[in-house]
Amino acid sequence: MLSDVEGAVLAEIDEAGIGRMLLELISVPSVTGSAAESELQHLLARRLERLGLDVDLWSMDLDELRAHPGFPGAEAEREEAWGLVGVTPDGGDGPTFVLQGHVDVVPPGDPASWPGDPFVPRVSGDVVHGRGACDMKAGLVAHLAALAAIRAAGVRLRGRVGVHFVVGEEDGGLGAFGTLRRGHRGDVCVITEPTGGALVTANAGALTFRITVPGKAAHGSARDQGVSAIDAYVPLHRALSRLEAERNRDPHPLMAGHPIPYALSVGTLRAGDWASSVPDLLVAEGRLGVRLGEDPGEARAAFERCVARACAEDPWLRAHPATVTWPGGQFASGRLPEGHPLPGVMREAYGDVTGAGAGGRLPEQGAPYGSDLRLYAGAGIATLQFGPGDIRVAHSARERVAVAEVVDVARTLAVTVLRTLGTR
Repeated sequence: MLSDVEGAVLAEIDEAGIGRMLLELISVPSVTGSAAESELQHLLARRLERLGLDVDLWSMDLDELRAHPGFPGAEAEREEAWGLVGVTPDGGDGPTFVLQGHVDVVPPGDPASWPGDPFVPRVSGDVVHGRGACDMKAGLVAHLAALAAIRAAGVRLRGRVGVHFVVGEEDGGLGAFGTLRRGHRGDVCVITEPTGGALVTANAGALTFRITVPGKAAHGSARDQGVSAIDAYVPLHRALSRLEAERNRDPHPLMAGHPIPYALSVGTLRAGDWASSVPDLLVAEGRLGVRLGEDPGEARAAFERCVARACAEDPWLRAHPATVTWPGGQFASGRLPEGHPLPGVMREAYGDVTGAGAGGRLPEQGAPYGSDLRLYAGAGIATLQFGPGDIRVAHSARERVAVAEVVDVARTLAVTVLRTLGTR
C-alpha cells in the first residue's frame, strides 16, 4: 500500500534518534513562562536550521499582543516569549502543511510525588518517564523525525511544510496567537497533543473565572457578630454544581464519550488571614467548560446569571453579592470542518505504516480540554490533533510515553504529508 517514495521516506525514520531526542527535550525544564521555555525555542531553531528550513525565530512584542482584543489570556508571569517557525524552502505551488506543537510544560508539582527529578527522564524498557514526556515533548520529536526523514530522502514536495513551535499553550495560547498574528499560515495543521490512538477533531473550550465572596470580620470567639465568607460561598458552590449538570445534558456526539464533556471545576479557594478571625473575604478560581460551538460570551453570561441567582436566594449575598471576573486563559471551542478529508488521509496512512489495515484504527472524537486547535481553526486552517501518549497521565507524576508510539506517529505524519502535498 506504500509507494516507493513513501517507503524511501520511512526508511529514513531514525528510531534510535527519536529516543535520544526525546530524552534531550525532556531534560530542558521548559515550564510556561520560564527562561528554559525560551532556551528550548532556541535549541529547536538550531535543529530546524540543520534541516535546511527557512527559520523565523523572533521575540514577541508582549505589550502589543496583550493589548489586542483577541488576546487569549495568560496566567503565568513572563518577561519574554519567543516565536519559532520553520518552512521548507523548496516547495512548489501546492498547499502548506503545518506541524504544530507547544514547547512549554506545566510545573512538576510536589517533588515528593516523583521518584526522582521530574526533568531527568527515566527509561523503563520502551517507556520514557518525566515531565513533558507526552505533553508534549514526544509530539515535538514526532514532527522533527517526520520532517527529517522527508528531507533526508530528498523528496521534492508540491507544497511546503511549516513547523510551528509555540510557547505559552498551557496558560492560554499566547505563542500560537502571536505566530498567527505574525502572518504564518497554512492550509491544514496537525497538532501532536497526546491523543491515545485517536484523531481529535474538536475541542471544548475553557474559561478561567474568579468569584470574590464578601464576608464580615469578627473575633473567632464572637463569630455570631460576623459572617464567614466561607459559609457564604457554600450556596454558590452548590449552584455551580447544578450549572455543570445542566450544561452537560445532551452533549455533541463527538463529546459524548467523556463522563463530563464540559467540566466546571473550582481549582483554588483562598479565605481568611488569621486563625481566630472570621474571614471577611473568599476568592474562588476555576475553569468553566465551553460547549462545542458555543460563543464564549454566552458561556460567561450563563455563569454570571447562575452566580447572581444564587446570591439573590441568600439573605447575606442578596445584600452583599459576590462578583465574577475572568482572568487568565480564555479558550474558545474549536473544530475541524465536518467532512474534511484530512482524517481519512491520516487513517489510511496509519493503517499502511502500522499494518492496521485499510482505514487504520483511529476513532474520531472530541476532547474536553482547550488547546491551540481553536486558534488555528479560527484562522481558517483545517486542524486536528494526533499525537503520542495519553492525556490521562499528562500533568501528573505518572507522565510517560512509549517510544514506539512516537515512531508510529512520526511515520504516520510523514506519509500524511506526502499524500496531502504530493511530490514533483
